[in-house]
Amino acid sequence: MDANIVKKQDCRSSKKKLLNCRGKLLSLENPLVMGILNETKDSFYDGSRYNTEKEWLDQTELMLTEGADIIDIGCVSTRPGSKLSDKIEESKQITKVLKSILKHFPETVISVDTYHASVASQSIDSGAAIINDISGGTIDSRMFETMARLKVPYILMHIKGIPETMHLSPSYNNVLKEIIAFFSERINHLHSLGLSDIIIDPGFGFGKTTEHNFSLMEDLNIFQTFDNPLLIGISRKSMIWKTLQSTPEKALNGTIALNTLALLAKANILRVHDVKEAKDCIRLLSNLT
Repeated sequence: MDANIVKKQDCRSSKKKLLNCRGKLLSLENPLVMGILNETKDSFYDGSRYNTEKEWLDQTELMLTEGADIIDIGCVSTRPGSKLSDKIEESKQITKVLKSILKHFPETVISVDTYHASVASQSIDSGAAIINDISGGTIDSRMFETMARLKVPYILMHIKGIPETMHLSPSYNNVLKEIIAFFSERINHLHSLGLSDIIIDPGFGFGKTTEHNFSLMEDLNIFQTFDNPLLIGISRKSMIWKTLQSTPEKALNGTIALNTLALLAKANILRVHDVKEAKDCIRLLSNLT
């Protein structure tokens, strides 16, 4: 992780090359890896559920050892069909996990996966450095003003609908154009509030069919038109295992293949369950000229 953290005095101004994470500056000169840590009982992938302190600390240590630059903590499932969470209970659980991890690994850059503004605020107060909002501010209308106040990097993801219903026949006139329009409007709104550290995520699987997902993957380089880092989260998702007639548990090879395509399209951050394999992809592709 240290290789991607640079001292503030060594920086040059570039909105796309650095992320200010509570005083630690993450360099985006090379792609970063965000390791997924789900403290839930119903995540879509069995291998990402860590429900005791020993389990989440052991997994955090493993991911950091394998080279994770960011640990992304989620305490509620956002799988298709999942209901919106209770923000009070979510905040309690997030705070517990955050304090536990930062006690044992105090230098860790932690992202919190939440769509509640109050949970985002409490998470930053408890030591998180990034907020990852799967709703792009559409579930909680207070999220944008909260992020503008917090002044930390914000992952703006596209979703159509809400997790409980997003998988029920999602339709678009043109999926790429609609997502581009969504980002344009949302980014302009955030800029008007004074927030500049915005990471965009097309939201693979969130209100999109397999066909929509592959259409986005084919044209992924168009997101470079935004002056914002691009995060891709396709790890073990249904676009892989349904296409291969497999399961999330057997979707690692497919994940590596699509992560490689994402890197070739200049993705800046890979959000993954399997850190070592993602780091290997990055190292191999770094040898291309």
